[in-house]
Amino acid sequence: MDITIHTSFLPHDDPDESLAFYRDTLGFEVRNDVGRGKMRWITVGPVDQPGTSILLAPPAADPGVTDDERRTITEMMAKGTYGWILLATRDLDATFEKVQSGDAEVVQEPTEQPYGIRDCAFRDPAGNLVRIQELR
Repeated sequence: MDITIHTSFLPHDDPDESLAFYRDTLGFEVRNDVGRGKMRWITVGPVDQPGTSILLAPPAADPGVTDDERRTITEMMAKGTYGWILLATRDLDATFEKVQSGDAEVVQEPTEQPYGIRDCAFRDPAGNLVRIQELR
């Protein structure tokens, strides 16, 4: 069986802020930008990994989501408990400095975890947790 991860989903509530974070701060390329206003679906990904993407999408746009579910999603996004992603880099300190200089909300500075991973964490403009671990 040959299965790869193609696209992962993260919600956004402000497409322009999310685009600036993922494109300008993290350095991802924009692969697609569809829609207008807050109803935009933006696909981004690492320049050297064309087969792996993140879809930044408005979470309440799904017609199958009820009003109560929309409220819950909005509340969870505001608390930063709705979406998260784990990224990796070879130089965690340089990456941390670059992301921090982009005014991202720092959740955790680079730290050696008791389970053997060194990582840091930020929140993107929608409140999603972005953890970045160091490759060894």
